[in-house]
Amino acid sequence: MDQTLHDSGWRGSQEGWLEAAYESLLESGVDAVKILPLAKKLNLSRTSFYWFFKDREELLAALLCRWRDKNTGGIVKQATAYAETLVEAMLNVFDCWLDQNLFDSKFEFAVRSWALQSEEILEEVRKADQTRMDAIAAMFRRFQVCETSADVRARTTYLVQIGYISMQSTETLDVRMKRIPDYIAIYTGETPQQRELDRFFARHGYRPG
Repeated sequence: MDQTLHDSGWRGSQEGWLEAAYESLLESGVDAVKILPLAKKLNLSRTSFYWFFKDREELLAALLCRWRDKNTGGIVKQATAYAETLVEAMLNVFDCWLDQNLFDSKFEFAVRSWALQSEEILEEVRKADQTRMDAIAAMFRRFQVCETSADVRARTTYLVQIGYISMQSTETLDVRMKRIPDYIAIYTGETPQQRELDRFFARHGYRPG
């Protein structure tokens, strides 16, 4: 037991290497995700990396898997979450844009930047985009929105947010929350009820001024 703990200490851990790779990707892009710099970052030997990953490509694949599970998984989860109304369903999706536990915008930007250097990663991004839009379109169809309109509304909802991320647009929480009712009305064609907005605001710790 003591030996196992000791080995874990000097080798680090798979999650530790992956977290360091994630931080480097966000800070400096995929070219910074290299074994020796990560080893220095973790204060570990370079050879300890190979206890957990076969090579750099396997580490990059694990990073991509983390992105897919987190960001695509978060949107699909929220798009399929229970809701009594279409407005509530859309507000569930909007949780992704405000809760990093559901969707990591900085990670999204980093992977999309990575895709500019790799056709393989670009294809992964395109697949993720389609999966996410399909989930949102299915959400609309659950509320009897016709197929064509569901597709257009899903694309509008999703691509606007990707535009925010790609442009690295920033706005205060207060400004974003004040825009939410109009975004909902545009995307769904329905005016949100105050009680629906109040529940959404409350779960994000926002109190309208």
